[in-house]
Amino acid sequence: MPKKAPEYFAHSTAVLDEGCRIGAGTRIWHFCHISAGAEIGEDCTLGQNVFVADDVRLGRNVKVQNNVSLYTGVECADDVFIGPSAVFTNVVNPRAAVVRRHEYQPTKLGRGVSIGANATIVCGVTLGEYAFVGAGAVVTKDVPAYALVFGNPAKRRGWMSRLGHTLQFDAHGYASCPESGEVYSLGRSGTLTCITPDPNA
Repeated sequence: MPKKAPEYFAHSTAVLDEGCRIGAGTRIWHFCHISAGAEIGEDCTLGQNVFVADDVRLGRNVKVQNNVSLYTGVECADDVFIGPSAVFTNVVNPRAAVVRRHEYQPTKLGRGVSIGANATIVCGVTLGEYAFVGAGAVVTKDVPAYALVFGNPAKRRGWMSRLGHTLQFDAHGYASCPESGEVYSLGRSGTLTCITPDPNA
């Protein structure tokens, strides 16, 4: 067991392998397992039965709900939400008889990404900042920033604000978040930009 820093909490049933790094204010609940090479940022929450593999990186204020396994190759920026029983992979063509540890592919989650319950994120994709993946979706390719995707395979169905509201656009391609008032612009290339400065940046 690594020396337990007093500034984070780990339940007595959690297993923290020697060498893992855990930020101040983080809370690790029942039956979690944190591997030696994992790095968890400050103020994160890991729900019951979460596994974090070697070389996984979690930023600040990442919330991982119950029964999620984060395998080698997963990188989360700050403020990411991962819903219960979401699934990640790190090999695209696994076979029990073939060793593919040298073929792990990265999965990158940008700042503010939300992933719904029971969603599956196939490895090798990048989810742009504040992307929103609906419950049960199967993500097989990159997701643009602020995009709302769901279905199998997941497809873009709309756009979401930083605070998680569906955006409605005017004739000029502008929309505002009904909660924050932040203004968004939809470009001709199909990319969304928030033109109001992010107060948390």
